[in-house]
Amino acid sequence: MLTRNTRTVLICAVVLVAMTGAAYAAVPLYRVFCQATGFAGTVSRATAAPKTVLDRSLIVRFDTNVRGLPWSFQPEQRRQSLRIGQSGLAFFIVTNNGDAPLTGRAAYNVSPDLAGAYFHKLKCFCFDDQTIPAHTTMRFPVVYFVDPKFASDPDTKDYSDVTLSYTFYPVIKSNPKPVQALGGTAGGRL
Repeated sequence: MLTRNTRTVLICAVVLVAMTGAAYAAVPLYRVFCQATGFAGTVSRATAAPKTVLDRSLIVRFDTNVRGLPWSFQPEQRRQSLRIGQSGLAFFIVTNNGDAPLTGRAAYNVSPDLAGAYFHKLKCFCFDDQTIPAHTTMRFPVVYFVDPKFASDPDTKDYSDVTLSYTFYPVIKSNPKPVQALGGTAGGRL
């Protein structure tokens, strides 16, 4: 029979192990939750555009940032007008100004946060690590749409514009895939 002190130690050890496991699982579970619900402006990945396109247009603005990399990063267009439900195509220019190949990954979100549940990407450079050779400029496409339900949701129906924001961060440990810029060449220059 276990003594009271032994039971207390065992319970504390089980709780410690469970909390440690929950801490490691929290980030991937949070990412899955956010992508499924659009929570905190997280954009979800889609496999097909909707069949319904509304007459109502929306302004989509593009914001770009870089943290910890000697890269230049900007959209070719700062904004696009798009009918709700229609697929949009935007291009982004990234230049590695450093003297060595570097790998980055783009994090993204949509503002206002409530629009994130309706903003979907069909193709995006942000889903993979991007390795860019030194002093090379790459052009990356993003194919996206805004779900027609955006126009009927009482919380989003009055919005006339949304902002898609990207921030490139360095990838510390990765197995970089060859970059496929527009035109399908790996490591190509503009």
